[in-house]
Amino acid sequence: MTGGQMAPTTMPNQRTTTSPFGRNVEEVGMPIKMAELLATLQTPGYITRQTVIKPKYITKAKKAIKQAFTYQLENKCFSLVEVVSTCPTNWGMTPVEAVEWAEKTLLDYYPLGDYKVPA
Repeated sequence: MTGGQMAPTTMPNQRTTTSPFGRNVEEVGMPIKMAELLATLQTPGYITRQTVIKPKYITKAKKAIKQAFTYQLENKCFSLVEVVSTCPTNWGMTPVEAVEWAEKTLLDYYPLGDYKVPA
């Protein structure tokens, strides 16, 4: 997303330019967990969620993206890599605060890892 609009993945009560009072889950529902949702379907073969919020995570994210492209090039399966990242400007936080919030809040709700891998 750009411009700080509320997205399907915006956390409950998280403020955005289009939801200045925060995401009201009673009105718009809970955030969508895309990796979990797609992993239940038969067609996708490789579904993973990674993050790039700190250097220690970037290597795993790069490997996941490379694996997804490899599966696609081999015509093995549909792949999706969901990447969790921060947006300190639109969140109204410093970069350090945004990383801390992402680790405490986002990664609790959106756990990292592989949700489906080809047999």
